Amino acid sequence: MAFDRLIDAVDQWAGETDRTGIFAQIGPSDFQPRHFEWTQELTAVEFREYMSKADVIVAHAGMGTILNAMEMGKPILVMPRRGDLRETRNNHQIATAKRFEERYCLNVAYDEKSLSTKLDELMLLKPSKRIGRQASPELLKRLVNFVDSV
Repeated sequence: MAFDRLIDAVDQWAGETDRTGIFAQIGPSDFQPRHFEWTQELTAVEFREYMSKADVIVAHAGMGTILNAMEMGKPILVMPRRGDLRETRNNHQIATAKRFEERYCLNVAYDEKSLSTKLDELMLLKPSKRIGRQASPELLKRLVNFVDSV
């Protein structure tokens, strides 16, 4: 699903600041950025490859992207999709962003204005708390106990 509000905001910022070296996967959008390289879709392998090469990640507040960035120790700035704007079915990305912001110091912009401000400070962003690629033994034990109790 495309997220034109985010793509447009990054494109405007890139044009205003003459920032180069930006690449994005934009999804099935009709909007075509003019100020950075983009593609509509990447394979999972290509996506991880681009993420591993990136200095900073800017994305929607999807769990996969957040967890991949945290696993790689990459600074990430997210802007959650909003249900009231019909960017997603509900406000689950806002809830995700708030939880990760509180617990892991995730960098979050809740609107285009704050996104632009935070994009100006991209290189000052710190990575969120790094996580492992696999679930911790404690989490696995809790899951087994939960499943066994059902």
